[in-house]
Amino acid sequence: MDNLTSIEGFILLGITDEPNLQIFFFAIFLMFYLFILTENLGIFLLITIVQSLHKPMYFFLANLSLLDISSSTITVPKMLSGLLIGDKRISFWSCVAQLHFFHFLGSSQAFILSAMSYDRYVAICNPLRYHDLMRRTSCVVLASSCWLLGFLYSSLQAIITFRLPYCNRRQVIHFYCDIKPVMKLACANTETSEILSTFIFAILAVSAFVLTIVSYAYIGSHLLNIRCRQERRKAFFTCTSHITVVILYFGSVLSMYLGPTTKDSLEQTRISALLITIITPALNPIIYTVRNKEVKRAIQRYWLKNNNIENCSWEGM
Repeated sequence: MDNLTSIEGFILLGITDEPNLQIFFFAIFLMFYLFILTENLGIFLLITIVQSLHKPMYFFLANLSLLDISSSTITVPKMLSGLLIGDKRISFWSCVAQLHFFHFLGSSQAFILSAMSYDRYVAICNPLRYHDLMRRTSCVVLASSCWLLGFLYSSLQAIITFRLPYCNRRQVIHFYCDIKPVMKLACANTETSEILSTFIFAILAVSAFVLTIVSYAYIGSHLLNIRCRQERRKAFFTCTSHITVVILYFGSVLSMYLGPTTKDSLEQTRISALLITIITPALNPIIYTVRNKEVKRAIQRYWLKNNNIENCSWEGM
């Protein structure tokens, strides 16, 4: 059959067809998107500029902020366009690019979260070897590996999805091009492709999730031996906050891609997709920095320095 989608493309059904709800969702999601851009870009620039934050922990956090900005930008502007002006069309090759980059950035983020948990494990459980294990070169190699693995994974998924023939069915039950909703439109038997896609995803997601949880499990075990109750409570609170991000992200991802491919399940995945593309990127900078005294100190010192204000009062606090 002729591959008509190479000419006409797809139609993204979006979040809702109700006109009143579309304006409401547009305002809410636009506010969230601007918030994501502002806070993540601010964190990225602060870590880049301030010398005292040139540490492994903040290096990985800068990578996470960049991934949050990029992954939201891949999906949210197109969704906002559909809600505001009703243009839900997307060309075939734009759909290919959107699917590829969304999974590239999302899988890279999963590995970056694992790298951050490993960094915390070494810092807390093996502090004497921290500077040897987490040298600048090691951090760059580790982060580059996360991005490279993400790119290879997304390339495989894009090939598996778009090697199928697509004919006259064009309506994607989603607000962006994703594997299951797009694959559902293929005019061929997709069972083998779905199994292969799910298997590859399971290897990546489960591996990254297990590595992250194991790191925090070792951290939790180590913290139980700390005698100072206040320090132990503080460390547990920090780890709990980080684990909340991990569970929220991986829980949403696993529910999206390991479940069955039915019309009802595709409707439900849009809710999980909102958590990944909007909620999690907005929460990450807050959870990782709001109670971080070193980040607060860097912000105040940088502000005082650029406003030519004496910071002796701050130093004495």
